[in-house]
Amino acid sequence: MATILRDWSYQYQWLYDGISRLAALTVGGETKFRQLALQGLTINQNTEVLDLCCGSGQATNFLVQHSQNVTGLDASPLSINRAKKNVPLAKYVEAFAEDMPFSNNQFDLVHTSAALHEMNSEQLRQIIQEVYRVLKPGGIFTFVDFNRPTNPLFLPGLAIFFWLFETETCWNFINTNILDLLQEVGFNLVDNDSHKSLLYAGGSLQVVQVKK
Repeated sequence: MATILRDWSYQYQWLYDGISRLAALTVGGETKFRQLALQGLTINQNTEVLDLCCGSGQATNFLVQHSQNVTGLDASPLSINRAKKNVPLAKYVEAFAEDMPFSNNQFDLVHTSAALHEMNSEQLRQIIQEVYRVLKPGGIFTFVDFNRPTNPLFLPGLAIFFWLFETETCWNFINTNILDLLQEVGFNLVDNDSHKSLLYAGGSLQVVQVKK
């Protein structure tokens, strides 16, 4: 059950940015956090990239440094307008992630950062199916999101953060075996770290990379 701080964080950009920077300190800062999901990937100027649930363009800003073909998608018109101002080099589409207005096999890479935990179980499956559809064969889906901490010392802090800023979908997400769900849809795990997600901040953050 989130507090009013959640609503304020979406209403006021300065508050959202401040919270993001504070949370990112657990992995070495905002810059490192926004690039966690891109590690080990080859992205060139012609790579067709979709930044899914792009928000105000925090991660989009790093993607446009690698590719000239970056599209940001978000359901919030406020976020899209902010992203256009913050990162004008990308293209933007206002739409829901579970019903994307793109062709089959359109993108080489789909990226999303700390967004999947906002979805209920049905939405999560629909989004993963849509990502699979819009990716080219051999394309990569990569994301960073919350995970149940492997280090119990991180659980109290994560619980407080969830109480202040998140909803029950976040708790459901960290109790979901996301790797099994991805494989059910048809994805194959990218060969890294013995086919496991990469964990950070005491296991409270995970990076997952899968291939169509």
